[in-house]
Amino acid sequence: MNHPVIIKGTKSGIIVHLKEELPFEELKEKVCEKFKSSSDFLGDAQIALSFEGRKLSDEEQLELVECITENSNLEIVCVIDDNAEREAYFSRTLEEKLMAMNMNTGQFYKGTLRSGQVIEFDTSVVILGDVNAGSQIVSTGNVIVLGKLLGNVYAGASGRDNAFVVALQMNPTQIRIGDVIARSPDEKQKTKVETKIAFSQNGNIYIEPLDRDVLNDISL
Repeated sequence: MNHPVIIKGTKSGIIVHLKEELPFEELKEKVCEKFKSSSDFLGDAQIALSFEGRKLSDEEQLELVECITENSNLEIVCVIDDNAEREAYFSRTLEEKLMAMNMNTGQFYKGTLRSGQVIEFDTSVVILGDVNAGSQIVSTGNVIVLGKLLGNVYAGASGRDNAFVVALQMNPTQIRIGDVIARSPDEKQKTKVETKIAFSQNGNIYIEPLDRDVLNDISL
């Protein structure tokens, strides 16, 4: 394959093949150009996205997703990890925790929350999109954000202090779980892009990378 970027369509979404040898910044420009020129052909759709051909860091992957959405009419619902075992473990563990709490009934909200938007749920909720600064989510149960969490989030609004918040990129303006409230510093610091979980223990809110040890240690 001599082309730096090749788009492949599948039944469930799009696979983007990337040239391994190209410097990332140059590759990013090629991705922007490719999706901009293919925008009319690709149309307006909600898709799953997968990258192949080279190993990407979480930050690089996020940059390419933003590049694609800015240069096309596509809405990226999720990015499929090329590590099938890790994806399966993440999904299975999260499902087990929800079932153990008898909270396996919830709602899905598809779309990005803009500044000024407030949405409330009487169950746990999964947000398929970003939660921008100035927006707010309120849930009586748990909140899972499959995107960036930059606004305000209130989990366990019914008084449940064992609710939790999960986000693919966790940097909320304010987070509240049950009766415990925490705020981000006034000056936003650049954080590593990774899936994190926020939970309450002993009157404090902790935000940790989502892994096996954290899921086993916290009392959900």
